[in-house]
Amino acid sequence: MKPDRTAGRPRRSLLYIPGNNPGMIQNCSIYGADGVLLDLEDSIALAEKDAARKLVRGALRALDFGGVERVVRINGRDTPYFEKDLAEIVPARPDAVRLPKVDGPEDVLEADRIISRLEKENGIEPGTVRIQAMLETARAIVNAAAIASSSPRLSGLTLGGQDLAADLGIKATKDGRELLYAKSAVVIAAKASGLEAFDTVYTDVNDLEGLLEATRTAVSLGFSGKAAIHPSQVPVIHVAFAPTESEVRKARAVVRAAREAEARGAGVVALDGRMIDAPVVAQAERTLELARLAGMEDAQA
Repeated sequence: MKPDRTAGRPRRSLLYIPGNNPGMIQNCSIYGADGVLLDLEDSIALAEKDAARKLVRGALRALDFGGVERVVRINGRDTPYFEKDLAEIVPARPDAVRLPKVDGPEDVLEADRIISRLEKENGIEPGTVRIQAMLETARAIVNAAAIASSSPRLSGLTLGGQDLAADLGIKATKDGRELLYAKSAVVIAAKASGLEAFDTVYTDVNDLEGLLEATRTAVSLGFSGKAAIHPSQVPVIHVAFAPTESEVRKARAVVRAAREAEARGAGVVALDGRMIDAPVVAQAERTLELARLAGMEDAQA
């Protein structure tokens, strides 16, 4: 059976926060996102890399992020900042690091090796700091399954749509139809290895209707969550991930049937004369959790 590394509440939204913006970092807990991506990569100029790294390290150690997941996007393995980022960030115990420009399993394994050493040196329980791998090239998409199964430290795969479009030599559109194959490949590889799958950002912060449709498409493809680049995008993403009342009713019935079967000691779960297997029950439980997060009444089984 594949491992499930997605335990915990759903991560519908992950909000990028520039690592050199102390005001935004200080307010991470009030934006409403399920997680924040403290960025040391694309949003940080070369001259500010060192300062941003130190600011993020200090924030992780000093600030109360509440229940918000703390992920740091470091610089890629092909840069001189890769090991410096890990050396300063891992001891501050983020929930995960987001590793960009992952082309193959070797990129994840090298990050895993360094993180494991740093955890040991800093008295951190092994496996505490997880990895989210960013797939941003054609080679990465071809290697998606191998990347997903490369390390038990991985918790998710994410699509880097803008860089992938550039690598393919195509123009990225708002609806993302040109990346449909790549998106499906990321979702399938992630789910096959028990990982979360995160959709790429929607770059037009003024087009919230377009964001809503793009996120609904992501939900339909099986993505676990979507990255955001502005706080105004977070509630829109959450609306797209909220289940309908009909879906909640069905999920509630499935979970109740599973609990009743367990209480009877029955090895088979049935509802309305049809057999229900474990993946259906797991999906129903996720639906109820999404409903709870969306503030829907009577979302429990």
